[in-house]
Amino acid sequence: MRIASLRTFRQRVGDRPRVLVKITTDDGTAGWSEVYNHGPDLAYPPLLDYLFEQIKGMDAGSPSRVNQFLLQSCRFPQGALGLAAIAAIDLALWDIAGKALGVPVYRLLGGAVRDRVRVYAGLYSAPDPAELRDTTAALHERFGFTAFKLSPYRRDLHRSRFGLVAGELGGYFGRVREEHPAEWEFAFDAHACLWQPRQAVELGAALAPYQPLFLEEPIRPEHLPAWARIRSELAVPLATGESLYSPHEFLALLTAQGADIVQPDICVVGGLTQMTRIAALADAHYVPVAPHNPLGPLATAANVHFAAAATNFAILEYKPDEVSWCPDPYLPVDGHLELRPDRPGWGVEIDEAALEEDDWVHWERRVPARPDGSTAWM
Repeated sequence: MRIASLRTFRQRVGDRPRVLVKITTDDGTAGWSEVYNHGPDLAYPPLLDYLFEQIKGMDAGSPSRVNQFLLQSCRFPQGALGLAAIAAIDLALWDIAGKALGVPVYRLLGGAVRDRVRVYAGLYSAPDPAELRDTTAALHERFGFTAFKLSPYRRDLHRSRFGLVAGELGGYFGRVREEHPAEWEFAFDAHACLWQPRQAVELGAALAPYQPLFLEEPIRPEHLPAWARIRSELAVPLATGESLYSPHEFLALLTAQGADIVQPDICVVGGLTQMTRIAALADAHYVPVAPHNPLGPLATAANVHFAAAATNFAILEYKPDEVSWCPDPYLPVDGHLELRPDRPGWGVEIDEAALEEDDWVHWERRVPARPDGSTAWM
């Protein structure tokens, strides 16, 4: 069973562009994945075509071997775009491997250690408590969600005194708690917008009285001593990892004791092959894994199989966007994604006819500006 072809499709998930990948073997078995939209997303099709020429004819049932080959095929670290492309190839090959053997991918990882995968709803904003209550109630009614992720910012972070930002967050989270059942969980994603570690500590102090699920990525990932300092001063769980790319970077973070929860993205770190290595490192440090997953149904499917087999999995990010090309996505029931033991590979079908329509949408990040005209982290 040899790698015979690779095809990309330009689509969207919600308001974001997405490149999908189909790898087909010489016996007609097809594997699917989606590429993380780092941007510029239009760079992915030619990059994937280039990588395909290196792996054409290799054993499609050996994703780990192909993954290692691609990592070694470049003299220097591949970076965000390169690793995302390698991840897409890796994930499509794991789908093929499962289908070829007629088993779910998690069976290839040693089998499931849980029967279902808990998810939280990524809301990525900080609506007024009454509006939030209506949103969470609807998501709970439809999917059974009892965990949600919000933004900690109720005002323009870069145009306000930071004490007001932190103080307002404390009052806001208190009202959120009053409006919701005590058992429900709320996490807050600071989106690496802060630059000073002390500001991250202030945000954590504002959240602490109301016991958040975690505070996510308050600062940039580059300076690990800052993460160690923040964690030592926080009274809430500190989570990070979506901006890290390799097991070596996660090992450095864990060795520095810089996080209570790690959040690798399976479409960023080089695929399932590297994701399992990162989880093993975290497990050895008594740290749970809560994968970063703001993508579509193929990324979610891959995460379900990772989570099913990972002993230190905690909870999975879930974004309820519907797409025409995946008619049977994993949908939450009672706040969990059920495993599909009778379906091989990822366990989802792709409507290739729906992909013939180019549903591309342009999107780019907007860099914020301060009152003095300088730019800030977003």
